[in-house]
Amino acid sequence: MKKQLAFGTLLLATTILIAPAALAQDAAPATQDEQAQDPATEDQEVEISAPGADDTGEIVVQGRNIPNVVRATPQVVSVLSSEDIARTGEGDIAGALERVTGLSVVGDGFVYVRGLGDRYSSSLLNGSPLPSPEPLRRVVPLDIFPTNVVASALVQKSYSANYPAEFGGGVINLTTRAVPKEFFFQFGASIGADTITTSNLGYVYDGGDADFFGYDSGERNVPAFIRDAGRNRTAILPSNVITGLTNAETTLAQTNYHIPPNLSWDASLGGSVDVGGVRLGLIAAGGFSNSWRTRDAIQQFAIDNDGGLAKDFRTVTTDNRILVNGMVGLGAEFGEHKIRWTNIYIHDTLKQTSLGAGGQGNNFDVIDGKQSFLDQSTNWFERQLINTQLVGEFKFGDLSVDLRGAYANTKRKSPYERYFRYTYVDFRGTVPIHDYINNLGTLTPATIAFSDLNEDLWSGQADLSYRFNTSFPFSVSGGYAYSDADRTSSRYSFQFFGPGGVALPDVLAQLRPDYLLSDDTILNGCRRFIPGFDPNSTNCIELRNTSANSGSAEYTAQLKIHAGYVQTEVEPMDGLRFNLGVRYEKADESVNTGGAVNTNLNNAYWLPAATLTWNFAEDMQLRVHGSKTIARPQFRELAPQLYQDFESNRQFFGNPLLNDSQLYNGEVRFEWFYAREQRITLAGFFKKIDKPIETVAFFPGGSTTPQVGFSYAPSARLYGAEVEAVKYIPLEFISPAHRLLLIANYTYTKSELSVDDSLVPSPLQGAVATYVRANQLFVDGDPLVGQSDHLVNLQVGIENRDRLSQVTFLVNYASERVTNRGPVPPSGTGIPEPNIIENPGWRFDIVARQGFTIGGLDLELKFEARNLTARRYEEFQIFPNGVRRDVNTYDMGRSFSIGISAKF
Repeated sequence: MKKQLAFGTLLLATTILIAPAALAQDAAPATQDEQAQDPATEDQEVEISAPGADDTGEIVVQGRNIPNVVRATPQVVSVLSSEDIARTGEGDIAGALERVTGLSVVGDGFVYVRGLGDRYSSSLLNGSPLPSPEPLRRVVPLDIFPTNVVASALVQKSYSANYPAEFGGGVINLTTRAVPKEFFFQFGASIGADTITTSNLGYVYDGGDADFFGYDSGERNVPAFIRDAGRNRTAILPSNVITGLTNAETTLAQTNYHIPPNLSWDASLGGSVDVGGVRLGLIAAGGFSNSWRTRDAIQQFAIDNDGGLAKDFRTVTTDNRILVNGMVGLGAEFGEHKIRWTNIYIHDTLKQTSLGAGGQGNNFDVIDGKQSFLDQSTNWFERQLINTQLVGEFKFGDLSVDLRGAYANTKRKSPYERYFRYTYVDFRGTVPIHDYINNLGTLTPATIAFSDLNEDLWSGQADLSYRFNTSFPFSVSGGYAYSDADRTSSRYSFQFFGPGGVALPDVLAQLRPDYLLSDDTILNGCRRFIPGFDPNSTNCIELRNTSANSGSAEYTAQLKIHAGYVQTEVEPMDGLRFNLGVRYEKADESVNTGGAVNTNLNNAYWLPAATLTWNFAEDMQLRVHGSKTIARPQFRELAPQLYQDFESNRQFFGNPLLNDSQLYNGEVRFEWFYAREQRITLAGFFKKIDKPIETVAFFPGGSTTPQVGFSYAPSARLYGAEVEAVKYIPLEFISPAHRLLLIANYTYTKSELSVDDSLVPSPLQGAVATYVRANQLFVDGDPLVGQSDHLVNLQVGIENRDRLSQVTFLVNYASERVTNRGPVPPSGTGIPEPNIIENPGWRFDIVARQGFTIGGLDLELKFEARNLTARRYEEFQIFPNGVRRDVNTYDMGRSFSIGISAKF
């Protein structure tokens, strides 16, 4: 039977990596019998019932029961089953993945694997690639995937040739729920609150009638004259044209002293029928959530290495996030063959209102108790993902054939990005003002921008695997993969000015934003209040196209990949197994802005991978792995177009001179499966990276506001170790079914940049390609961006194996990590400021789940309490003289939610 194990592991791994949901069934909590069985048990044969192949209507499949994927696969993997996801209580898959050894979540749902950022990893859905709706990233943010449509998540940390070449930290494969054998219907709803936001002060704006559901009802439609002006580079739009813009609905920020609670609901159903010798099945799921978050943030920017302030603001931002999702899956099973058609729809909207007060540049005076400047912004970001995928899994004796084809589309629309700056004036000469004014001058701008992104991704893959009947286990697999991603992106920005660029008089400048830009002010304001102004003129306020000031207004990008691989698994002697493979991957990546400096990368690589697994004891094994992988620059990193990140309040600018990074990976791992469902693993890993791409802050054109660009260091290395333990302790003094769950993992990671005076691309490119010395941008020995030295996860729970009853205490810790390189001050000293550091710290959560039955109806009650110590978000710089500047620091508060679901 050991030989049967080795014969099947490659096929098992391929099946699970592509479709683990086929084993998981639905996402309802499993009893002890339904959960994974003992990984250390003896080999056994399993009977799986399937629709009629004989007179009894059953097919009997012979094979070894290997439910523990972590042990059975030839690679280093971590698996989150539906039960694992449910135990964490997280509403999205990014939060659940944060509990996996070596993983951390940075920003809005971007997963870092062993300290390497999302750009070094890839995300797949049922084995097919996904495009991203985020301009800054090619990797899709995983917080848009609700857990009600995901059956399992597999993280593979060691490279194998059947995966795409972009595999620096690892690959995350999400698997949607499979078609169930029996009909079910499930519905759930929840309500939540947090101590900072709910029923407290926040800021909102009206928007449209359908904002509650995350869809615009027409108020934010982009006028044709805006699109034409952006494309044709029209310099000035007159007053009689710009009155076509929506005004008060997108301009007027209002105070709300009672921000609503968070609401969500989800539903799912499925079932199957037998038609002749074919089982046909359907599964469908849908969900909706509407949540709120208010951040009262300190935002400071330093201008020199002593921490001198360039900007010091306190900004209150209220985010209203609405997520709508749906999934429909159809399946057919006949004999040993399966066909699945899965369709995913996700619509993620953020409605944001922000109000900030502070000083900047040479204006830090507080007059009449008022700050120098008052900033207001209102925004609307819509992200959408549509994915349709057809998968066929066929088995013909010892030959297995897997075919996959997918189409995915992502969109990001951000119309009416509005920004106003008012300055406080006490006297104008001898005339008392004592008010904030916006005269549409250079110090008090009023701007509007329209952003749009669309990306289409076609992909296909064919995999063959053949098991040879030899004296020792031996199998060979190979395949071909193709993907073609096409992106178009535009950002048209404009600024309002008085007539001919002249500042407005104070009587108009004191108006609130919606009155300032009302049709009456735009057409008639100047002739009423400016002496000598043409009484027949209706051109008081004009709109000037500033898109050219922000780099390229639009770009097109394409990434086309052809790849082939061959892989073998062989066990030449009992207990010693080799997995060997090589992948050839050719990619053509281009970003075209229509400017002088564009990107055309045409690279091809041979990428070997090898893993040795030694079963030196019945319940222990040792793995040794080595491989070469790559990381390509992402579209947004290459496009010289200004992009405002409203999460961090920073501006990003791409660099068309970036190139691929190459990684050399090694790992040694010990695994001990000492008892049923229990294990201890210990691993050490090392990576060398040539040309790692890093974010670099800089001050453009003598500005006192830094921007963030991209360049690459000459090289870097990363190394570390991780340990994981899973232990169950019977609690028979409560009942024979109760047990104590202990899950703990710790990851230590260290990374170092290797920096010299070699030339690297300047983060700010103009009409001519520009290079600078690496030691002008980077400091030798600095860590990679986003890498924490220490990651800790702990789960302590009490659960009943016979029925749903769980209480889990969850602990997460991440040590300080760099979010951005410190900028070189405008003084041009050549010495970068200290790095910008985030300190995630400790986080403590409690999740309780209780099942019960009323009138034959199965119900589940869930309670969550998160961030129990009210940990703050802290992002800061510490200067050599001890001065601290808080770049983005705010309280997050404690959050609580309660939900109930019913299953029919």
